[in-house]
Amino acid sequence: MRYRPKLVPGAAILALLAAATPAAAQSEVKSLGRFGDWSTYTYQENGNPVCYAASSPTRRQGNVKSRGDVFFLVTHRPEYNDVGVVTVVAGYAYAPDSTVEVKIGRSDFRFFTRDETAWATGADDRAAVNAMKRGNTMTVSGRSKGGAATTDTFSLMGLTKAYQAISAACKVKG
Repeated sequence: MRYRPKLVPGAAILALLAAATPAAAQSEVKSLGRFGDWSTYTYQENGNPVCYAASSPTRRQGNVKSRGDVFFLVTHRPEYNDVGVVTVVAGYAYAPDSTVEVKIGRSDFRFFTRDETAWATGADDRAAVNAMKRGNTMTVSGRSKGGAATTDTFSLMGLTKAYQAISAACKVKG
């Protein structure tokens, strides 16, 4: 199974990772640095590196009760040949069988959802990352289980350098 787990608080990222990774397989999350509006991290999972860049929205629109933290992540898991996997964590449960629309410049992507997470199809990961590297902002639009529409805007400032940092840390070609 592929894990598709403004600056992200360390405690929130640790909670996200704890939910996505078995406790026995986790190690300490280490910061690789901040690049514009993106933070980068690495940790060991079953003795293998996992590296990711994360950002929170600069603007959140929509009325969802008890909405939690919102993140956009780009993750490398070289052990599984997963490079540049893009993920949205909405902070609420998406409507069942719904899609999330991600707009980056002139590029549009439809992510599939499960619970409060959305992922690009494997074929769209690389295209989404390339669009993110060229873009300035990205919008993510989804619908909650209760029917509320949301649109989150993310800055892409620093994403290219963040991607280079996680690629170097995980020793993958970006």
